[in-house]
Amino acid sequence: MGDPGESPSPWSPHGSPPTLSILTLLLLLCGHAYSQCKILRCNAEYVSSTLSLRGGGSPGALRGGGRGGGVGSSGLCRALRSYALCTRRTARTCRGDLAFHSAVHGIEDLMIQHNCSRQGPTAPPPPRGPVFPGAGPIRASGSPAPDPCDYEGRFSRLHRQPPGFLHCASFGDPHVRTFHHHFHTCRVQGAWPLLDNDFLFVQATSSPVASGANATTTRKLTIIFKNMQECIDQKVYQAEVDNLPAAFEDGSINGGDRPGGSSLSIRTANPGSHVEIRAAYIGTTIIIRQTAGQLSFSIRVAEDVARAFSADQDLQLCVGGCPPSQRLSRSVRSRRGTITMDAARQLCKEGLPVEDAYFHSCVFDVVISGDPNFTVAAQAALEDARAFLPDLEKLHLFPSDAGVPLSSATLLAPLLSGLFVLWLCIQ
Repeated sequence: MGDPGESPSPWSPHGSPPTLSILTLLLLLCGHAYSQCKILRCNAEYVSSTLSLRGGGSPGALRGGGRGGGVGSSGLCRALRSYALCTRRTARTCRGDLAFHSAVHGIEDLMIQHNCSRQGPTAPPPPRGPVFPGAGPIRASGSPAPDPCDYEGRFSRLHRQPPGFLHCASFGDPHVRTFHHHFHTCRVQGAWPLLDNDFLFVQATSSPVASGANATTTRKLTIIFKNMQECIDQKVYQAEVDNLPAAFEDGSINGGDRPGGSSLSIRTANPGSHVEIRAAYIGTTIIIRQTAGQLSFSIRVAEDVARAFSADQDLQLCVGGCPPSQRLSRSVRSRRGTITMDAARQLCKEGLPVEDAYFHSCVFDVVISGDPNFTVAAQAALEDARAFLPDLEKLHLFPSDAGVPLSSATLLAPLLSGLFVLWLCIQ
């Protein structure tokens, strides 16, 4: 997806197995499927159960166990057995479904590659969102109940440890940093979901930077905070270029009249160019900025909130990055613009001294747009990451670790993206 330094594409001979690429192509050409077949739910559960095995996107997270051994391999085998069990349960309604049979063969291949036995433990069910009072250990008599609209406090009380958090950002062309530290440059023209889970929906709408150009920039952001028990009414926030309001669509600046309404708030750090939304009831903070005629989005969100989605919510740029057809290379050597690559590098170097993914994204944007103000977007995205990332060792991403790791859990990625397109065909 346009990694700085061009890591191998899943479609290249050095990426996924050729059989999976062929299967994915067949899926893309397929025009129908049996609507009662539940293979998409199996796919989503497999992806969810392997998120923790990826170690937050580290390329070695699943390779550490090697072939047939180690913690990563053991966890993968459990996930594959669960995946296989799910396909068996839906086999009757999936007869003749190409997507189903392709998934079955893909599972068999991976189980053979990693010496996974067919009998053994399976992966636990995927997490379904924040833990609410009453779902954890019984409290001692007389102790006060946790505030249901204070996610961090509630989680810490119930689990005796602080919650984990994830970070995602979209800026510039747009460049997307996913929850798992993959860094992609996307064309994604039109409306695309950055997030779509049980608590939060974020959609970015992009258009070309110039007539006929592949590169796009985000011109509109729509954020929906979904109705949640006694905490908040549903709230919608919409921002467009040159219109960055410091209030929700209904004119309010909080979650409404419910007891926990103050757990959702909005404020502006710099009117017209910087808005911050805090959603304490789901452990989430969002920053929206306008620079150089485009909108940037940055989020810090609780892990189990980010993972609370079902099979029909599986297209999220913050989770899986850009689909293969929407990826762009960040190479600018052959591009011609009003600003040369050397001049762009010098401009970006002033605020981004480390030549990481943010630096290369900055160079790309300045060369493509011819606007030196794009340096500010990359600099702000880096500062947001510095504030939001729980592990600052992952702040700077480089060519070796900014792309999707070609590890065992991601070998089915091309197949699953094909299945998603197939699902679109039957809607």
